[in-house]
Amino acid sequence: MADQTAPIVAIIGGGPAGLMAAEVLSQAGIQVDIYDAMPSLGRKFLRAGIGGLNITHNENYAAFCGRFGARLPQLQAALDRFPPDALRAWVQALGIDTYVGSSGRVFPTEMKAAPLLRAWLHRLRSAGVRTHVRHRWIGWSDQGDLLLETPTGNLSLSPAATVLALGGASWPQLGSDGAWVSPLLERQVHIAPLQSANCGFEVSWSTYLRDKFAGAPLKSVALTFTDDTGATERRQGELVLSEHGVEGSLIYAFSQRLRDCINAHGSASFMLDLLPAYDAERVLAEVMHPRGARSLTSHLQSRLGITGVKRALLHEVLGKQKITDAAILARTIKALPITVDRPRPLTQAISTAGGICFDDLDPRLMLRDLPGMFVAGEMLDWEAPTGGYLLTACLATGLCAGEGVRDWLRDRSESVALSLDLD
Repeated sequence: MADQTAPIVAIIGGGPAGLMAAEVLSQAGIQVDIYDAMPSLGRKFLRAGIGGLNITHNENYAAFCGRFGARLPQLQAALDRFPPDALRAWVQALGIDTYVGSSGRVFPTEMKAAPLLRAWLHRLRSAGVRTHVRHRWIGWSDQGDLLLETPTGNLSLSPAATVLALGGASWPQLGSDGAWVSPLLERQVHIAPLQSANCGFEVSWSTYLRDKFAGAPLKSVALTFTDDTGATERRQGELVLSEHGVEGSLIYAFSQRLRDCINAHGSASFMLDLLPAYDAERVLAEVMHPRGARSLTSHLQSRLGITGVKRALLHEVLGKQKITDAAILARTIKALPITVDRPRPLTQAISTAGGICFDDLDPRLMLRDLPGMFVAGEMLDWEAPTGGYLLTACLATGLCAGEGVRDWLRDRSESVALSLDLD
């Protein structure tokens, strides 16, 4: 069936990027309709806020931009248009106060995503934005119209412009399932393979370690990794030993480099310093301190505070023989090797790497070979660590796509007017 009240602009996807594009366009007086496959909008956004909605980061702006790695040149204009300070001001305008946590991460004062989303949707609807849930985009009709599956049958649309903001392929149960890849490939759009980002990694743990310590946190450790270029980074933080391997914020910070190493070599190895507050000399001295009748377990606990999962990891790596060698034990406490075999599946990742290649887009985020078709958010080929970077870039690209549509429609209108004048 054809839509008798076709929007001027159709936005496919009701997450942060799509909503931001809708805001820009509605402020310009353009009729916008949002279509989303799920029963309600912003589901992944709400899920991200369960433990506290991290909206952006308060670090130095140059350092902030550096978190986007090799894709910074493609994202710089969008980030400059909507940097962290502007994002916080935008949240404030919705009536939501923010604060900076001890790590530099920025949160709403109430921590939750729901109040922000409610206020945002209210503002959009008050501006005339129409929303349509349970409308799944499946590609194009034979006539070139947008084709959507709805509860009452297929719907075809012929908007003047479209913004695709369908997310990546992580958390498919919340709507980001990557189903958009196939119809775009059919239109010859170049797409870098979708891969897990900000994800856990699989390790071949022994049955004992997996059964006894899955879910145990490794606190106050430091991870050191050297990539293929010889660049070494050491970072302190926390991770979790999982049933399948390792996960947590410290692992997520290295996930891109670990994944790239695995793709190149089949595995990747890093070192864990179990006692970053102690230098190597002190660790060796404490390990070699006479322990008398005490067991090694008691000795490590009393001299170095090593218990539980840290002690189990030492046994896992060294075995019964090497763990009794004081020099080897001390070195391993400061540099315990862990080899990861593969990232966890994409459906279990926090975010997605890969996506539509920037070479296929013009500076307004419009697909060069599909005039009037714009893209924003995680569908684009970029990635960033957790810490507010993901949401900031999604909002920033949504804003730029919205401005791109607005300007493109204006330019077309002016071109038509000029043509009529010439006639």
